[in-house]
Amino acid sequence: MKRIFSIFSVVLATVAMTPSCTNLESEMYDVINPGIFPVNGDDANALVTSAAYSPFRSNWYSGLWASSYGGIHVTTDMTTDIGYCQWNDVVWPDLLQVNFTANSTAPTAIYKNYIRDISKMTLTMERIASISMDETLKNRLDAELHCGRGWLAYILYDLYGPIQVASLDLLNNPLSDEVAPRLSQEDMVKFIEDDMNAAIAVLPATYKVSDTNYGRFTKGLAYTVLMKLYMHEKNWAKAIECGRELMKPEYGYGLMNDYKEIFTLENEGNKETIWACVCSRSVNQQLWLAHVLSSECPTNNPNIQKWGGYRVPWEFYHTFDPSDKRLEVLVGDFVGTDGVRYNEQNPGSVLMSGALPIKYGEDPDATGAESQIDWIVYRYADVLTLMAEALARNENAVTQEAVDLLNMVHTRAGLQAYATSDFASVDTFLDAVLLERGHELWFEGVRRSDLIRYGKYIEYARLYKHSVTAQDYMNLMPLPQSVIDESKGKIVQNPGY
Repeated sequence: MKRIFSIFSVVLATVAMTPSCTNLESEMYDVINPGIFPVNGDDANALVTSAAYSPFRSNWYSGLWASSYGGIHVTTDMTTDIGYCQWNDVVWPDLLQVNFTANSTAPTAIYKNYIRDISKMTLTMERIASISMDETLKNRLDAELHCGRGWLAYILYDLYGPIQVASLDLLNNPLSDEVAPRLSQEDMVKFIEDDMNAAIAVLPATYKVSDTNYGRFTKGLAYTVLMKLYMHEKNWAKAIECGRELMKPEYGYGLMNDYKEIFTLENEGNKETIWACVCSRSVNQQLWLAHVLSSECPTNNPNIQKWGGYRVPWEFYHTFDPSDKRLEVLVGDFVGTDGVRYNEQNPGSVLMSGALPIKYGEDPDATGAESQIDWIVYRYADVLTLMAEALARNENAVTQEAVDLLNMVHTRAGLQAYATSDFASVDTFLDAVLLERGHELWFEGVRRSDLIRYGKYIEYARLYKHSVTAQDYMNLMPLPQSVIDESKGKIVQNPGY
């Protein structure tokens, strides 16, 4: 099987980056000789792979899709009703209790770690533009940079509100005292839209798992990010347009028959996957099962490390119908390797805080914490349920199409289909969609955004996490205090902080 892997080491050995007073990124042009690198298509490919793909990894503890607290799925879901961690490491209390401050490690980490990558992609766009190379390849690489920049901008916008975006002129003048400003909300949305549309105009609809370029950005990914942006902005009509696009045959998306088979080594690149972070034995290993399983949990591969951290609280676990097939990988009752039956009534130290969010299958070759199973970032069930919500909100009615879309995911779990008459109002339907998305997409990084869109994020923090620190303004996380300090007051902190 051919895979695309990031060529980070070669590029990082060739290019030197240094922070500037913009707190974003400047480049030391005296360190790199453009007459030597980059000069051809291979160089451009290496440079773009490093700049555009570097943030979107699941490589042990680094990357936006890491299984640790720095990963989007973990960082955001742990602040909601579906996530808990049994460890007492210093980073967890602020997330679990929604106790955000500008000096909190975990809530500020994603901004601190990735804001510079926006500027790296901007600089790389300029660099490859002057290379003499195949124009088709150059256009695709430029589109990948736009896709990566727009996607990262959306992620940061969702978490922190409008971000700093440095102009090319400012980036090319690293000695300037000027500070890159935060965009207005209107400009922020346009920035993301423009980047994603530039990507859509060039990128292929999708790549098959057998393709050499599998793992690179696609039009399907770009439309998914746009759909999420429009849901964030409550622009239901445009979200629906994106959803309808993704339902076209050219993308080939569909639901797998069996939920638990989505997340296995045997089914990597399945038809439900819109984009996955490619993992392998050599690079980009993910550590999910090590973070979830306790030593008492039986596994076919005895070499998998088991640290026993992440759980889904019992209160949310009990919202599932007992016949829901998704409970096959959200485990609240099992016989351990010690012969003891563990469940809510007899939790021991294993299930004291909730059920095991196993989700991913085993890597039979794992010799420790690492897994080569691709980390799924976006999938079709997410799109279908967002479409159901957007249709109901846009029409202010429970339409048959919206119910049918919800049922595609609901019945796959072995549950009885809904009828339109089951919903007394639009609100009752929307509540069903929210619950379905929770049951379907736990620890896939959507719960925080969903709850904020529904106006329930802080309410749920107080109700289910029993937070005494959660405040209404915490729908946005704070910018790091260091960003405020370094800007000498030119960057304004999010309200409340």
